[in-house]
Order: sequence, then structure tokens, then C-alpha cells
Amino acid sequence: MKNSKYDESRFFDKYAQMDRSQKGLSGAGEWETFREIFPELSGKRVLDLGCGYGWHCVYAAERGAKSVLGVDLSSRMLEEAEKRTHFSNVRYQKGDISCVEFPQESFDVVLSSLALHYIEDPERLFQKIWSWLSPQGEFLFSVEHPVFTAYGSQEWYRDENGKILHFPVDRYFEEGPRQAVFLGETVEKYHRTLTSYLEGLLRSGFELLHVKEPKPPESMMNIPGMKDELRRPMMLLAAARKKPRPAKQ
Repeated sequence: MKNSKYDESRFFDKYAQMDRSQKGLSGAGEWETFREIFPELSGKRVLDLGCGYGWHCVYAAERGAKSVLGVDLSSRMLEEAEKRTHFSNVRYQKGDISCVEFPQESFDVVLSSLALHYIEDPERLFQKIWSWLSPQGEFLFSVEHPVFTAYGSQEWYRDENGKILHFPVDRYFEEGPRQAVFLGETVEKYHRTLTSYLEGLLRSGFELLHVKEPKPPESMMNIPGMKDELRRPMMLLAAARKKPRPAKQ
């Protein structure tokens, strides 16, 4: 099992200071839009891949999920999730989301928040998720937008006075690893095109229900730098439903 960047003390301490770490879902700029595409959770068996602090797991439990399992590679993330969870039907498991295995039709809803850009082959994971879902089960995810991941650094181009000029987009069709800068640290992420994400879902046996490119809500426009997030897309959200495999002729 590979190591998690989030288990490095300096990086984790910086992450812990972010609004989304301290305020939960209300501190995440994409949450208002992501929440709109969530399916009904009451009575459902839910899997959260890359669960982090467990905010979405708690959200599912609060809305009546029958059971919730959160999986994350980071031991420190899971420790924080345990602290914030007070539902007996929520449990957590340490694991690499690209390698975990579950029996067929184990879940009714699978979700993943800002984790898929850390794995090398998301379509392979889509195929496994299809098998884990019950008939008509739903899968939804948020991921860094391909425009945001394409160039690699994820930093604005600025003039000599530090004023933002534009956001760089380059090597868009060259998929693969990128060395990004996140919280002042170098982090390896994977760039995939919009086509790869969406067609990958379709090839894996899903029908698309929603595709969203969220903008920061008005309530966050007073946060320094947030208005600049309207200049380029930072995240991509998608929701899909499992289709039955065509019968063999």
C-alpha cells in the first residue's frame, strides 16, 4: 500500500487550517452544487471513497443511510473522521481506493469527493464501482476540473507586481501525472480530460444524470481570492446511475 501525502505532518497541519477542514461541508465552495446532485440516502448502503475527515459519511448518516463505509489511505484523516462521527452505522477503513475490493452489489450509493485525481486509472475504478452497486445504484463524484489540472502547477500566471494575468492551460490532451502545488507543497496528481471522465463512465456501464462545473457561492465572495475563482473552472461534478449489462445474444 502506498503512503499518503496527508500523513506528512507539515502538509496535514496546513490542510487542517483550511475552511473545509474546520467548518466541514459548509466550508467547501463546491458543496452547494454537489448537494444538489445527491440521490435519496434514506435506507441506503453508502460507500465514500477518499472520505477524508468523514464529512460526507456523517451527512449520509444524518439523512438516514442504513450503513456508511468511508475508505481513505491516510491514517491521520481517518483519526479525524472517527473524532467527528457519532453514528454507530458509520465505519471507516484504511485503504488505497484504487485497490480496494468489495463483493458485487454491496452498496446502493458510491461517492467520492476530490480523490479521483490522485489515482492513475479512474476508469478501472469506475468499472469496479459498477460491480459494487446494486441495480439502479448511483455514483457521484467531485474531481479537480481538467482545465485546472492540465498545465500541472495549478498556479496563476502573474505579472512582476503579483497581479493575476491568466490561468495556464497546456498539454491538455497529454494525460498522466502532474506535479502540482497545493498548500505550498508539491503533490502528485493525475490529469485526465473531460472526455476521459465522462466517456469512462459511459463505457463502464453508467448513464449520466448530472454534470456540473460549480462556482463559489455568493456567501463566500468576501473570502480573499474567491472572486478570482470565477475566472476558470476548478472542479467538475458528475452523477451517474448503474445500467444493466446488455444480455448476451
